[in-house]
Amino acid sequence: MTEVHAVASGSKSAPYEPVNGYEVEHDEVAPASASTAPEKGTASRTSSNGKHPPSERSRNEQMRQPEKIESPEWGLKEILWPPEPWDGQPQRRVRIVTQNTNGPCSFIAICNILIMRGAITIRPRDRRSASYEYLAGLVGDYLVNNVMDVDLDAVFSVLPKTQEGMDLNPLFTSISSFRPAGKGGELKLFDLAGIKLVHGWIADPQSSEFAALSKAEDYDTCMDLIVAADAAMGGKLMVEDNEAMLVEDSAAKPAQLSEEEHQKVVDALQIRHWLDSNPTQMTYHGLFALNESQYIEPNELVCFFRGSHLSVLYKRKEPGTESTMLYTLVTDRVFLKETDVVWESLVDVDGHSSAFYDENFRKANPVGGDFAGHTSEQIARQYERMHSDPEVEADARLAWKLQRAEQEYAR
Repeated sequence: MTEVHAVASGSKSAPYEPVNGYEVEHDEVAPASASTAPEKGTASRTSSNGKHPPSERSRNEQMRQPEKIESPEWGLKEILWPPEPWDGQPQRRVRIVTQNTNGPCSFIAICNILIMRGAITIRPRDRRSASYEYLAGLVGDYLVNNVMDVDLDAVFSVLPKTQEGMDLNPLFTSISSFRPAGKGGELKLFDLAGIKLVHGWIADPQSSEFAALSKAEDYDTCMDLIVAADAAMGGKLMVEDNEAMLVEDSAAKPAQLSEEEHQKVVDALQIRHWLDSNPTQMTYHGLFALNESQYIEPNELVCFFRGSHLSVLYKRKEPGTESTMLYTLVTDRVFLKETDVVWESLVDVDGHSSAFYDENFRKANPVGGDFAGHTSEQIARQYERMHSDPEVEADARLAWKLQRAEQEYAR
């Protein structure tokens, strides 16, 4: 906490300068860590007489001290932004932050939006990776220097929570509605940074499940209702054929249930059916709402919650038209060196029709092979599995070489 606070007290970001038609960043030494003093209780500690303590005592002390955890470094990828000049806003080269499968997606999404807005700047220009401490320093510095009446305690209490993800609780009735989960505070960072948070996990008002969902409203309440209904059914709700139990007729309700308990069971079954029918945490009603809602303006960048993951969503106004299309920023580390892969189209709920695009929104031609029909998240998970199993990795490399040979032969 102290380290983040110290880094955040640096100066504001320097402006961009135009070079060869684009704006590039000034070189500047990255903010340094607040403290370089050795950690207390390390193995180098000596006894009061200046000599090292006995080996047994040294081993015991090492066992008592928590192991220092190395902060991960996330790769940086250079892209052009915006894809075309807007209202006098020039294009520039920026470096976005990529992540591994278990990286803090919420924090990285916030960082990437601030980077693309020009609110924070990665320095020096040839920097290849960035740590949480470095990025938290940039974000903290931006909030302290640019947000009016900012609550410093709120900033530095929320930032560390982003390292392990955020506990978000979406409402199924609006693309912009979330409730703070747990002790709250997770939504504060989005407000402070001026970043909209949206999702597409909303119910169609014409659906049979909407009445039950509109009563419960949010995900956590729905889960509580399902648990309560299962208890009322003596644990049978989660194991019996739910479709057969979806009965509205009060005469068909089990004798031991009251009218109120029976309605809870019916609502719980409808909600569970709806959740099971929408496993990607997005519906077509939600997808259309994201594209048509005036809450997200054309050419705006927002944080997008889907599949228990946060990414950058871009609502692009297609040049020469009044129509808009949705794209997500591809930040999975498997695409770090795929310069052609920058954006992924969001056109369906399961990603089967998605496609990758480069920084100029031309159809991508990935060097690593044909990813058609697979989302970036699916490819990233496959990459993680491949590299965790040597045999799988060897087979994948052989398959990749054969595919490349076939492609070369076809040319």
